Amino acid sequence: MKKRDFLAGAVALGASVPVFAKPSAKSNGQAEAGARTAPTSTPIVTLSGAIERHNRGVVDPALDQLLHKQLVQFDAGYAFDFGMLSRMPAQTIRPTLEYDARSHTLRGPRLADVLAQAGIPTNPLTQVLLRAIDGYVVATTLGQVREYGFLLATHIDDKPLALGGLGPLWAVYDPARIPALAGKPLKERFALCPWGVYHIQVNAVS
Repeated sequence: MKKRDFLAGAVALGASVPVFAKPSAKSNGQAEAGARTAPTSTPIVTLSGAIERHNRGVVDPALDQLLHKQLVQFDAGYAFDFGMLSRMPAQTIRPTLEYDARSHTLRGPRLADVLAQAGIPTNPLTQVLLRAIDGYVVATTLGQVREYGFLLATHIDDKPLALGGLGPLWAVYDPARIPALAGKPLKERFALCPWGVYHIQVNAVS
């Protein structure tokens, strides 16, 4: 991934893609399901927008400072803590990374499974915005998430991804398995792979 343009990328994208999203109406059963899956420890990623399930409320401009500073607003979201992600089926890839040109083992749940747990629309054109802690935003689609085999990686070389490094979560794929990317220079293969992902905005298409 090329050098991040920190908040500039997020602001530019925000001008063209709405980040204001109200949740769909919830049945009592959905509300109860959300309560049963509420994080029991520190949430590390939150989904909002066109999702059917919710386990947290509105953005608090006083206490949700990172969301607030990056102009993210929602009335309800679905938050995952590390335990929730760890209980999901994990996949492993071993890509050669652009940062040191070495092969590393990355492990975590499939991003498509994480999205499905929050109840996003199944249309392949559903827009998925991956927002990192520094404000960098990547726009992709559910179809591309599936095609590229994205992981929401939690571990690298059997160690948890660190805050201050590439973590705690990294939306990443193995470009060697993707014909459209395999032949590109190493520095160009990870353009859709933001590290430090903490928020995912889902936008439905008509």
